[in-house]
Amino acid sequence: MKFVAFERTLQGTGASRRLRITGRTPGIVYGGTGDALLIEIDHNALWHAIKKEAFHASILEMELGGKDHKVLLRDLQMHPFKQQILHIDFQRVEAKTKMTVKVPLHYSGEEESPAIKAENCLANHVLTELTVSCFPADIPEFIAVDLSGLKKGSSLHVKDITLPKGVKFVAKGQVNPVLVSVTAIVEEVEAAPAEGAAAPAVNPKAAAGKAAAAAKDAAKPAAKPPAKKK
Repeated sequence: MKFVAFERTLQGTGASRRLRITGRTPGIVYGGTGDALLIEIDHNALWHAIKKEAFHASILEMELGGKDHKVLLRDLQMHPFKQQILHIDFQRVEAKTKMTVKVPLHYSGEEESPAIKAENCLANHVLTELTVSCFPADIPEFIAVDLSGLKKGSSLHVKDITLPKGVKFVAKGQVNPVLVSVTAIVEEVEAAPAEGAAAPAVNPKAAAGKAAAAAKDAAKPAAKPPAKKK
């Protein structure tokens, strides 16, 4: 995926604010053997680009000054409530340097699995992406996960899937996290009372209260009929 960037010389909060008013987004490119480079990108073009999955999980070609540079998206700062990108960070890609990236998971086949098709279960996608380490040339756009073998009471872990060649899972806290869990759907059925069943138990205090109220009403004198006009 390719995009166009322009080098910028001004930096700072005020300069970035003025840049955004003109429809440009400030950014930076760092890493590799070169120095950090300040850039700016057309906001509208960038807004459409970030909606594509490939922009977040693949090597990008940045055209800058008539030359192409391979970069990887590292950070994206959004406005709290406006549809506006405030700042964007890229990292240079070097062919002989391994990189740690987040790759989206694409699940398929769960509707054909025994758990969903025959055992009245629900598949819960616990993770939607994996952090992996590999050389730039081996970075996959996504990792396909087949769920057609899911069964009731089972779950799918990282070690249960085959990662693309040259790609290694990076554990962060959990060595073998759950990707998908299977939950049985429990249907609640209201049982009808059996014929001849005993009547429901009566609360003694409630019954006594009702009896006292009835007695009080009975003790009240009957209302006199209105007097006839002479």
